[in-house]
Amino acid sequence: MVAQALHWFDLDRFYAEVRRVLKPKGFIPAWSYGVLSIDDAAIDALVQGFYRDTVGPYWPPERHHVETAYCELDFPFVPVPTPAFSMHANWTLEKLLGYFRSWSATARFIEDKGFDPVSRLASSLQVLWGDPHQERAVDWPLALLLGRTNG
Repeated sequence: MVAQALHWFDLDRFYAEVRRVLKPKGFIPAWSYGVLSIDDAAIDALVQGFYRDTVGPYWPPERHHVETAYCELDFPFVPVPTPAFSMHANWTLEKLLGYFRSWSATARFIEDKGFDPVSRLASSLQVLWGDPHQERAVDWPLALLLGRTNG
């Protein structure tokens, strides 16, 4: 199982190792989660703008594979169909802001610009969020590649 990491691997070496250790007709799953969405359209618009426009230029190029749900990654195994999945949480404003601060793109932004862009976003979000202790639904699309080896 590879979780939120396949896009970082040297794929030729990794796939060779998978073929070496996986038994015949064994399964190799790889999953990632995409960009979150919030259950309020106005809040979600701010979040998407922050992701895309504010810190967007600071994501490493490999992030593209997460955004395209791994569809453009080479995955040389017999494909196994999977249902659609998503991940759900209920978060306060503080938890959401902490999540944004955990992003590598946010750290790169701070290193480059010298200030925390989450602080600026926080004041705009606070107006829309209302009670900061109120929980809101947060969802992430999950991409799952599932393959098996031949014979």
